[in-house]
Amino acid sequence: MVEVAEKEAMDNLTFKSDTVLSDVHLHCPNKRHLMVRLNAAGQPVFLSHFKLLWKAYNWVSEQNAKEATTEKEQQYKSRGEFCDKDRNNPKNERELNIKGLEALLDDDGDLEVVRRPQDASDLEEEDLLRDRVCPVILIRGEDHAFEDEEHPCSDVIKIEHTMATPLEDVGKQVWRGAFLLADYILSKWDMFRCCTVLELGGGTGITSIVMGTVAKRVYCTDVGEDLLAMCERNVALNKHLTEQGSNEIKVKELDWMQDDFCTDPQAPYRWSEAEIADLHDHCTVMMAADVFYDDDLTDALFRTLYRITHNLKNSCTVYLSIEKRLNFTLRHMDVTCEAYNHFRNTLNDLENLQDGKMKYTVEPIKLDFCQFLIYERTEQL
Repeated sequence: MVEVAEKEAMDNLTFKSDTVLSDVHLHCPNKRHLMVRLNAAGQPVFLSHFKLLWKAYNWVSEQNAKEATTEKEQQYKSRGEFCDKDRNNPKNERELNIKGLEALLDDDGDLEVVRRPQDASDLEEEDLLRDRVCPVILIRGEDHAFEDEEHPCSDVIKIEHTMATPLEDVGKQVWRGAFLLADYILSKWDMFRCCTVLELGGGTGITSIVMGTVAKRVYCTDVGEDLLAMCERNVALNKHLTEQGSNEIKVKELDWMQDDFCTDPQAPYRWSEAEIADLHDHCTVMMAADVFYDDDLTDALFRTLYRITHNLKNSCTVYLSIEKRLNFTLRHMDVTCEAYNHFRNTLNDLENLQDGKMKYTVEPIKLDFCQFLIYERTEQL
C-alpha cells in the first residue's frame, strides 16, 4: 500500500527520455507515459505508444485506398512508394529527419544541432521534440484510463516495458536493435507474407508484433515467466493490428541453455507437440534483435540456432540485429566492443562450419531502408 506522502513524491518524479538505459526516444513527448504498475521484481512498468510513421505522412491517399484490394495491402504498398519517393525528394527527407529527431544540415551544409534547453521551465514548450515524462501509478480497475481513443489506432504500437533494469532483466526494456529489425520488416513486408517465423529473445515482443502484421504465424520466445507475461500482455494490447487476418502470435518459452523445447505440462508457456511439429515443418524465417551482450549467451544462442535449423524441413533465413556498444576495459586499457567481436567470431565459425549437413551463408544488410519508428538510428546499429 502506498502512503500519501510517498504517492505525492511519486507524482513529482520526472523521467527524461535521455535517461533511459536503452536511449529510446519515445513517441508523443508532450503526453505522459503512464507507469501502470510495479512488476514482480518491484520495477516500474510503463505503457508507451510507438508511432508508425506511414500514417503521420499520409502515405495512403483516398484515391489509392479505393483501388486497393484490402486496406492492409494498400498500407504496405504505400510504404514502398513513399520510401522511393522520399529517397528522391530532399524536401521529404528533411521533413522525415525532423520528425525522426535526427540532425539536419542547413542550406550552407553546416550541421544544425538542436540544443536541449537549460531552463527547466522551457520543457513545457509544445514544440520541443523531447519532454519530461511524468509517471502515474494507476489503481486496479482503471485500465481504460490510459486509452487515448475509443477504437485502437492502426498506426500506434502499445508496449509495456521498464525504463532501466539489472543485466538479467534487460529483455524488459525496448532496444534500438528491435526497432531497426522492425523497420526492415515494414520495408520488406512482401518477403514475410504468410511465413512461419521464430523470434529468439523476443523481450517485450515489439518485433514479433510488427512481424505478426504480415506473417502467418510468429513464435515469440524468451525465458522467465515474468518477462513472458509482459510479452503476452503486449501481444494482447496490439491484437487489433493482426486480428483482421489469420495472423497469429504465440508467446513461448525457449531457454538457450537447454537442449530442447519446454514441454513441461506445469509450465505456462510450454510447447505442444503440434507446435513443435509446425515449427519444424513450416518455419522459414528466424530473427533475433539486440541479444548479443554476453559471451556465454551468445554461444548458447548459436547452439540453439544450429539445433533448430538442423531440424527444419525448409531452408531458413535468419535476421540478426545488433548494436555495437563501446566500453572502456582495464584489460585492454582502451575502448573496445568485446560483445560484438565475440558475436562476429562466432558468426564466422558458423559460416565456416562443414558438417556435411548444413550450409550457412552470411550477408550484411545495408541500412538504407526507410525508418518507420521514432528512434535514433546510429552508425553502431
